[in-house]
Amino acid sequence: MKRVRLGIAVTALASVVAFLALGLAPSPTNADAAKPSGSRWTEWERKYEGVFVLSASRESRKIALTFDDVPDPRYTPRVLDILKRKGVRASFFVVGTRARKHPDLVKRIHREGHDIGNHSYSHPDFSKMTLARVQDQILRAEAAITSAVGLRPRLVRPPYGEIVPRQLEWAKRRGYTVVNWDVDSSDWRQLSAEQVFRNVTRAIKPGSVVLMHAGGGVGQSLSGTVEALPKIIDWLREHDYEPVALTELLNLPEKKGQVK
Repeated sequence: MKRVRLGIAVTALASVVAFLALGLAPSPTNADAAKPSGSRWTEWERKYEGVFVLSASRESRKIALTFDDVPDPRYTPRVLDILKRKGVRASFFVVGTRARKHPDLVKRIHREGHDIGNHSYSHPDFSKMTLARVQDQILRAEAAITSAVGLRPRLVRPPYGEIVPRQLEWAKRRGYTVVNWDVDSSDWRQLSAEQVFRNVTRAIKPGSVVLMHAGGGVGQSLSGTVEALPKIIDWLREHDYEPVALTELLNLPEKKGQVK
């Protein structure tokens, strides 16, 4: 039993080291992933209307495919290739450290007409941080994105979806829109294409925001995402859904307005 526990500990440590090597905080454990409360998120969506968003109107057949943890030279280009071939606009949430390393990929995302959102500078859990540190994370990522494409994104997605009210209040004052999701592909768990496809298509509704990833840690495979994506797009269209970028789904500008 001690050997088993030691093996698990070594594996977990290796995973943390792999993420830190890319300048990212490690992915959450299964327990962490389940931590955000659906009822709490729904309450906040009502309280912070237009600032904290999970989905759009259920009266529209439009949905948004969103991709976190970009840019990643292993997976982001493959996802972009599929979207280009299928004629789909999507939304990409950029990590600042990765934007600094791969600005050409950020430029490609922008050039091909996709939304760019802010996914923090180094992917920490905002709910465990002071407001000042969260501000620094968002503003440093914004600077990295602006350096690459001259854009200050309005859209923000906190890593792991974790955020607290005082941070939402600040986001509101600064003109940001925080967008989480109502459909989770769970692709970060390195699922098969079939599992990713099933997770998305079983939960989709009109106005849904779908969480996927086009970037991962060292050794993390997102092949299931890449293989499932064209099938998901085909399925959506066969069922009269129209995949669009978040700015179209939510009727928002991509750029953030001037801050007083």
